[in-house]
Amino acid sequence: MADTVLYELSDGLATITLNRPEAMNALNIEAKVALRDALHAAAEDTAVRAVLLTATGRAFCVGQDLKEHISLLADGSRATMSTVREHYNPIVRAITGMAKPVVAGVNGVAAGAGFGFALAADYRVVADTASFNTSFAGVALTADSGISWTLPRVVGPGRAADLLLFPRSIKAQEAYELGIANKLVAAADVAAEARAVARTLAAGPTVAYAALKESLAYGASHTLDEALAKEDELQTKAGASEDHTIAVQAFLAKEKPAYLGR
Repeated sequence: MADTVLYELSDGLATITLNRPEAMNALNIEAKVALRDALHAAAEDTAVRAVLLTATGRAFCVGQDLKEHISLLADGSRATMSTVREHYNPIVRAITGMAKPVVAGVNGVAAGAGFGFALAADYRVVADTASFNTSFAGVALTADSGISWTLPRVVGPGRAADLLLFPRSIKAQEAYELGIANKLVAAADVAAEARAVARTLAAGPTVAYAALKESLAYGASHTLDEALAKEDELQTKAGASEDHTIAVQAFLAKEKPAYLGR
């Protein structure tokens, strides 16, 4: 795994860490490839039951590395805009589509694609000093990294249009009030708290979590009748899992269940 992204697996939790602190974890090509590949590895590894996406330094991710970007533009490279198709889209699909929960530990500013990646996660633990910014219109670009899909579903279409058309810094408290942050904690505690949340999910009923992710995504773009049919399908699958039997037996015995993730 490239040094720009660190990967660690421990007790069912894969921790993926953006590691360009000197550049506020801006996304150059090397970092985007490494992040994409790390997420795919976590998604495919049956030993992974949850993922923590976090970062080193004072920023979570400020989005595209504009220094590299302007250099590629000057050279006439096709890599400038193909990065959406080759990197951003696969990264977002990996986060949203993997059959296990993803927690974002947002330690600092999350802008552009960094904001998009955080929104793609299932749960966001955010430092009280962090901030969010769509950024795209500020550099004469449109939305990418899934934010045109995720942001309206979190804050509503009207507020999403406002934040995209008029980019600004969304401070942590406002992000919490808007639903962008699921949990707001002191900056000194964000790493530990994000890891604790992710470890709790890694020890939980993985099949049920995967079904919940799928049902939420499905319900966002289907009718009630279609969503009910999908719930029936997914509940049948979850009900057949070993973890469901373990949970029921533990409930009846008044014990804490020890899930196996299957």
